[in-house]
Parts: sequence; C-alpha cells; structure tokens
Amino acid sequence: MKITDPPRTPEQRKADLLGRMEREIDIWVATADAEGVPCLVPLWFVWHDEAVWLCTRLTNPTGRNLRDGRRTRLALGDTRDVVLVDGEVRTHPMREVPSAAAEAFHAKTGWDPRGEHESYAFFEVRPRSVQAWCEVRELPRRHLVREGVWAA
Repeated sequence: MKITDPPRTPEQRKADLLGRMEREIDIWVATADAEGVPCLVPLWFVWHDEAVWLCTRLTNPTGRNLRDGRRTRLALGDTRDVVLVDGEVRTHPMREVPSAAAEAFHAKTGWDPRGEHESYAFFEVRPRSVQAWCEVRELPRRHLVREGVWAA
C-alpha cells in the first residue's frame, strides 16, 4: 500500500487480515508474569474456528504466562501493515486439545505437537480486540473487533 492510496474499508481490512492469518505462520506473542515481567516471542499459529491456536511448553515463561495470566497480545506485520490482537487464553493440555484444532495446526505448520512431550499444550486465543491499519490515515477506523464482536 502506498501513502497515496485511499484507506481501506473495514470490510477490506477484515478480508486482508483473514488472508494474512491463513498465509503467515509466525505471530508475535506478548505475555507477562504475575510480577509484570514481560515476555515476547514468535510462535507458529493457526487461525481456526475464530481463534488463534498456539502451541508451546507449559514449562517455559510463555506457556506459564499464557496459562496463568489467561491474556495475551498478538502481533503481525511491520510498521506499515499492523495487526494487534488482544485475546483471552484457554489452555488445552495435549490429551484435551480438540482434534480439529490440532489437525488444523498440523496441516498449516507441518508439526504435530501431540507426538511430543507432555509438557506441550495448545493455547486457544479468542480475540477481544483486533486492530489493523496501514499508515496513519487508517488509524481512525483501525478497530475490527471490539469486546469480541467483529465491526465489519
């Protein structure tokens, strides 16, 4: 997108966002522990059933923070094409992960964590807020999801 292009409509930004969720494999995951110590890591993800699904070990800071804090901020893109997702997290131990979500993750990433050590878990992130914008001219209408409801 060029600076001279008109701002995208909310419908176009939603379509662009969902396309990126299908294409991109990595997403930045921001969490904090009980003392507020931040943690930021990239993880593989899949968009499935209106949620972002992640997988990591419960024994690392990100896994513990996702499980215990039950909130995260996810980010895609660079400064010219930003996506921020604030979501509520539900932890799914390997034995309890919905098979459709695990299969979608496996199909996208090529990795099936269900065959890994039991310390791995899936994390279902339900968006409460989604913002997407390219450049400053799209900032006034950047909110695509508010309180868990799509605006477009």
